[in-house]
Amino acid sequence: MISFLVCLAVLVAGYFIYGSIVDKVYGPDDRETPAVRINDGVDFVVMPRWKLFLIQLLNIAGLGPIYGALAGAQWGTSVFLWITLGTILAGGVHDFSVGFMSMRHDGASVSELTGMYLGNIMKTIMRVFSVVLLVMVGTVFAVGPAGLIALLIGNQGGTGLLTNTTFWLTLVLIYYFIATFVPIDKIIGKLYPVFGICLIVMAVGVGIGIFTHGYTIPEIQLSNLHPSNTPIWPMMFVSVACGAISGFHATQSPLMARCCRSEKESHMVFYGAMVCEGIIALVWAAAGSAVYAKTGGLTTGLTDMLANGQAACVYDICTKTMGGFGIVLAMLGVIACPITSGDTAFRSARLVVADWFKVDQKPYMKRLVLCVPLLLAGAFISQLNYGVVWRYFSWSNQTLAMIALWTASMYLFRNGRQYWLTAVPATFMSAVSVTYFFCAPECLHLSTVIAYPVGIIAAIAFLALFIYNTRRPAQHGEKQPVNHKKSA
Repeated sequence: MISFLVCLAVLVAGYFIYGSIVDKVYGPDDRETPAVRINDGVDFVVMPRWKLFLIQLLNIAGLGPIYGALAGAQWGTSVFLWITLGTILAGGVHDFSVGFMSMRHDGASVSELTGMYLGNIMKTIMRVFSVVLLVMVGTVFAVGPAGLIALLIGNQGGTGLLTNTTFWLTLVLIYYFIATFVPIDKIIGKLYPVFGICLIVMAVGVGIGIFTHGYTIPEIQLSNLHPSNTPIWPMMFVSVACGAISGFHATQSPLMARCCRSEKESHMVFYGAMVCEGIIALVWAAAGSAVYAKTGGLTTGLTDMLANGQAACVYDICTKTMGGFGIVLAMLGVIACPITSGDTAFRSARLVVADWFKVDQKPYMKRLVLCVPLLLAGAFISQLNYGVVWRYFSWSNQTLAMIALWTASMYLFRNGRQYWLTAVPATFMSAVSVTYFFCAPECLHLSTVIAYPVGIIAAIAFLALFIYNTRRPAQHGEKQPVNHKKSA
């Protein structure tokens, strides 16, 4: 229990201390932001900071800090360390970096930012990679809540169509189309702050319920408690995903970067939302560790429950820690959370494609042309095996985060700032991503004897390549940062 409380305190302190360091390194100023300078009434719309924070939290949270944290808890309470340190040193830095860079480049998407600082080849890779990831994310965040709604109604005695997952999946996808198509302040700007509050209250309720219902949160131990003896490295670091660092956030931060009145809002909106998500993930990891019994010191209870489906596990924890009105509130948060990330995933995909092909998004017919095929692709993927899609989503997540951090490192270097702030977590995430690709069952599935050294060598090679590029003279025609004049 002490470990949990210490990690919670470190997360809060990290927002104020390390978040301020990140803010100082990037140096936000009073220049006009894209929301003020462009303001097209569709995607570029000025909104208040408190609303931006809650929307950003919902956009990035999704199922990640809940499902991912529960999956990570299978390895034991060592997951507390990854959530805490990952959030402060990597995830918060990652989200702040992309949001800030996007504001400096007219609200550009992460794929366009990658092209500016890592070259056209990487831009093309990121365009394809990010669109595929976003459609997968939108699909995952449609199937998950549809299953939760059907389960909840079935457990309350409901029958027939209302307990059919396909029915709810269809309704969710229809809503996604509407939310992806309309201006950002019409649905997202009005409803999401309310759901954001519900999400925070839900996490607080589960956290308090752990203590009031007599559960004990175990202290941190570094040993592997996974019943299948699946290695902690790199599996846990990929499974937790959004609760520590997530490349999906790099696709979401530009949405709010297009709505910030001032660059000085970056600390609260981007870094702050990531810290809040880390706290939510910590609570759910603690719940998974405390509620379910261990067998022979292994997390068999949690693993067996997750085998029945992630939705069933979430419902069970809510029942055991809250009950009554609390469970309704908790399930509302768990359902609203992924839905409000799924629709912005498809919205981000639309904007990435629009930036790619230079399609003006103010005319509604041009938005419609992009929305329809993206949602049809999501509907097709929703029929595939959910577990497999989730695993590919998790790896894609961390790979995109790796690329975004290297992009930020080059941005900081070219602007004469402390690039080690992002280069260190970029190197770490390179090792995570490459190692996972070589040893994961859904990837190459090679022995860890091969995967471990390959991952380390690849991370060192990426770092060496980056350092080489900081030492060489600037090449003729190389893309340089765009620095708009400060407003008077």
